[in-house]
Amino acid sequence: MAGYKSFLSSGHWPTLLASFLYFDFCFAIWVLNGAMGPFIGEAFQLSAAQKGFMVSVPILAGALMRFPLGVLAQYIGRKNAAMVEMSLIVLALAFGYFFVDSYDSVLAMGVLLGIAGASFGVALSLGSGWFPPQYKGLAMGLAGAGNSGTVLAVLFAPPLATHYGWQAVYGMAAFTMLLPMAVMWLAAKEPPDREHQTLREHLSCLFEKDGWVFSLIYVVTFGGFIGLSSFLPTYFYDQFKVTKIEAGQLTMLATLMGSAVRVVGGYISDRIGGVNTLTAVLLMVAACLVLCGLAGQSVVVTTLLFMLCFAALGAGNGALFQLVPLRWPLSTAVAGSMIGEVGALGGGLVPNAMGLSKQHAGSYLWGFVVFAVLALLMLLVLRVAQIRWTRTWAEKGGRARPPAATTPAPHDYGRARYTTQAE
Repeated sequence: MAGYKSFLSSGHWPTLLASFLYFDFCFAIWVLNGAMGPFIGEAFQLSAAQKGFMVSVPILAGALMRFPLGVLAQYIGRKNAAMVEMSLIVLALAFGYFFVDSYDSVLAMGVLLGIAGASFGVALSLGSGWFPPQYKGLAMGLAGAGNSGTVLAVLFAPPLATHYGWQAVYGMAAFTMLLPMAVMWLAAKEPPDREHQTLREHLSCLFEKDGWVFSLIYVVTFGGFIGLSSFLPTYFYDQFKVTKIEAGQLTMLATLMGSAVRVVGGYISDRIGGVNTLTAVLLMVAACLVLCGLAGQSVVVTTLLFMLCFAALGAGNGALFQLVPLRWPLSTAVAGSMIGEVGALGGGLVPNAMGLSKQHAGSYLWGFVVFAVLALLMLLVLRVAQIRWTRTWAEKGGRARPPAATTPAPHDYGRARYTTQAE
């Protein structure tokens, strides 16, 4: 209890709460088409490949919008950027309610839903910006637990679509955005960890080796989370012939694990290090994915394996973003947006790989296998990169260094001022 009070008193918890709600509701909107995949697929008689592509469009669009929003946040502030984004989301959902009536318009709507997917880097940076380095992992884990919005989407969208029609869900979702907008406006305060930089300095992060290492690992942890959570309603509905509502409920069981354990991943990483946590995560993800592909005849076994897989993915997301503010202490929003952008692009691979595997091989197995192999490759990348990390900006295993012992990270585009032992 004392540690919990110490954590809350070390930062501004109303801003953390506002960030969580902002990310939670945005995440729910982002995966709406995935949650309603069985309805949309049936309405337009889509092939397996078309279903996969339809689900992937919001993911890819959201990925491409993340970095620009992160840059905007550095100029107008993270709170203001969040308010602008949520306003645009309401307009996008109004378009869905009034104008979406064909497969092509569903794809266009998917692009607009991508606006909601841009929230990631801003939400995590805003939520953790008031907290000191030793609590960054926990704060970012709590803000990042807003990916539980997936649970809201898959739990409520299918029943609402059944009773009122799937297009009506867009209109209902528009009204739900008023809650996080009100809380953000009234409760959040812009964190002090802000530095004015030129556009060129912002873009320099795209050419950093560490940024790309983090991004590729995030392709597995977050890309796997968003890709699988968007595609699972379609997978359960097609593979096991459950009802559309049951497909959403089974997906909810898996995604709930990933959302809850993200906080645990950040908490554990603060203590044993993000590198150690990610090592265990990537091994577990690879094993679970292969087993999920082989257990395609049992809905119970498959659901349990997905729950374990999502728990690992959630912990991996928390672990990776425990490391980000250590590496880029004054430009976490931009770094997080860039990493999140590439990671979410990886999420677009999952539903496409699944759809193509089903359509051309008659089974989803090879889609699972491809992603499992990718997880093992990223484990190798991590183990090589961490040798240099622990010599420069992190303790062994990826823990935060004491301030007096911290040395400058190479090419830190946050341009933080470090205090070294030599000084």
